Amino acid sequence: MATAGPKQQLFSQFARIGKAMSNANRLEMLEFLGQRECSVEELATLSNLSIANTSQHLQQLRQAGLVNSEKRGQRVFYSLSGDDVVRLLLILRRVGGNHLAEVKQLIQEYFTVKDALEAIPAEELLIRAKTAQVTVIDVRPAEEFGAGHLTGAINIPIHELESRLSELPPSQEIVAYCRGPHCMLSFDAVEKLRQRGYDARRLEDGYPEWKAAGLPVETSY
Repeated sequence: MATAGPKQQLFSQFARIGKAMSNANRLEMLEFLGQRECSVEELATLSNLSIANTSQHLQQLRQAGLVNSEKRGQRVFYSLSGDDVVRLLLILRRVGGNHLAEVKQLIQEYFTVKDALEAIPAEELLIRAKTAQVTVIDVRPAEEFGAGHLTGAINIPIHELESRLSELPPSQEIVAYCRGPHCMLSFDAVEKLRQRGYDARRLEDGYPEWKAAGLPVETSY
């Protein structure tokens, strides 16, 4: 049997990444880790999976070089191995949206129905935020906001939005963002704001994509 050439050997290694990403739960875990580092227990809760199952998924992601792990006391914490993992996820979403009819149908049925208006691109938001033309709100949980957020953003978790409307200027456009382009939190936020008379739009992507593009971020720690 002929020995595989160097190109074939490389492709075999690249295939490890594809294999590690060929699971919906693991893709969602990568999105969660794009917000902040998490322990196995935290990811299990976020993913609604058992700790044992979560640990197995994370081991596969780690073996493919997509995440790093660090043991602290009795707990193991995971983080993305680099911003290029976020960019890889973004490319995966875009290729799926461009070429898979099933993806297009799901986006139409569950996302476009909630918000048919075009989302605001990152570059446009950056310019408008610098000139104080918009108020930017981060509707993710406080832990994720604290680990990193768009510079100048206000943290109003989605479950607090209705009780904190008085903090938002009624005459200025509000731009909401969350974990990524298909995170329902920002869709729900924009829907609630519009129902109450606010001029509201979504950021096209989420915090991980903004950070991976090298745009300004800050932490609360």
